[in-house]
Amino acid sequence: MRIPMSRNVRLAAVAIATALSLTTLAACGGSSDSGGKSASLEMWTFKQSHVGALRNAAAEFKKQTGISVTVEAYTPDDAYTTKVQSAAKTGDLPDVLEVHSDGEDRVFGAAGIVSDLAGDFTGEWAGRIQEPVRESGLVTDQRFKDSLPETARDNGIEKGARYSVPLTVGTFGIVYANKKMLAEAGITEPPADWAGFLDALKRTTAKNPRTGGMSLGLKVQATGLTWVLQPLAFSQLGQRGYEALFGKDPAADFGSPSGVKVLSMYDQLTPYWMPGTQSLTIDQADQAFAQGKSAFNVGGTFTLAFLKQNGMDPDDVFAFGLPSPKDGAVPDRALGPLALTSLSVAATTEQPDNAKKWLEFLSGKDVAARFAKDASDVPATELGADSAAVLGPALSAMVDSFKGTAQNTYDPSRGNEFRAPGYEQDDAGAILADLTPLGQQTVEQTAKKLRELNASYWAAAR
Repeated sequence: MRIPMSRNVRLAAVAIATALSLTTLAACGGSSDSGGKSASLEMWTFKQSHVGALRNAAAEFKKQTGISVTVEAYTPDDAYTTKVQSAAKTGDLPDVLEVHSDGEDRVFGAAGIVSDLAGDFTGEWAGRIQEPVRESGLVTDQRFKDSLPETARDNGIEKGARYSVPLTVGTFGIVYANKKMLAEAGITEPPADWAGFLDALKRTTAKNPRTGGMSLGLKVQATGLTWVLQPLAFSQLGQRGYEALFGKDPAADFGSPSGVKVLSMYDQLTPYWMPGTQSLTIDQADQAFAQGKSAFNVGGTFTLAFLKQNGMDPDDVFAFGLPSPKDGAVPDRALGPLALTSLSVAATTEQPDNAKKWLEFLSGKDVAARFAKDASDVPATELGADSAAVLGPALSAMVDSFKGTAQNTYDPSRGNEFRAPGYEQDDAGAILADLTPLGQQTVEQTAKKLRELNASYWAAAR
């Protein structure tokens, strides 16, 4: 998936080291035993916020099947990848692994760490999963083609294989607002559009200049680009206009009137950033919001669970997709969901059938709904029309942000074909940071630099 991608790229680099080092894994081999003689599974996750929810599900699973599941978390993400690497070398992998979707799962598949689930994830089981993420974990023709270069981190995957099934979904560009701080500024509901959002920021900042602003982990500079500017540009310009910002035509790129317009709108946030937000990591920005140091926070659907971990009651926040300009090309923009975390079965498990039963159990509608409430996370399972009653206001508002058509949905998982080969969003993010929050460049200077950066990518591609 594409996104604070600096973290994903870092994880991928660690994971490829895993793939390259696993020369003895084949000797450890998986068993073809169905698992019928054993009644105990082991599962590892890198998500501390999922542990309680998974253990609650495991208790119900044991009641229904007699199979127990032990769930352990290893954090942070780097430590988890290292743990998997070490266990793969020694043959001590658990039966089930939670993995980062559409990246880590394929790397582990290429290394022989996880098994192919393509023959199992079919029919009614597959039909439970939200349609936009149903292909997550599957090695499509394009993904296989991308893996062919020896330098590809997932080189060695098999066409048509499925190395994971989705567990949670989400998106970026979700805004969180502190209900109490908004109420103190006379605001009782989320802003309906971009102008309303700016007005709300102005009012909360006027009420308290130090804590009334907005936080975002801008130390990871791509977040400003991918979580705010890009969905804003899509709303203002529509799909074609948004994609043209990254194209070859100077009449439509960031240096064009359309590009300058979008950058000017983005720059409207400059007075409202929380002091020091440019030096905060994503986690630190979320923590600052949970501690009442900002009235608004930009993150993703996954942020809610982290806020809860840091002592914030989900009922005390508004959660909504980044507002769109009322007069833009797509005033009713939706945010396309991505698979965020998935489940894989270790190739070395001696209980493959029981492990698959556990994966299928977790995708059940009632189980997924309970998991969502316990973990404050959005499940990959389609919960249906009654999801609002099941999930509560914050989670259901985020699910509502997914509801759109092909024409009005900003899809962060969309391919990169409209960008030049070699495009690096961190480079663009660094340029944007000089515009806002740092205020070291004007809109026009920023537009010129983005145009030059974009042109350099296209020239290199030739």
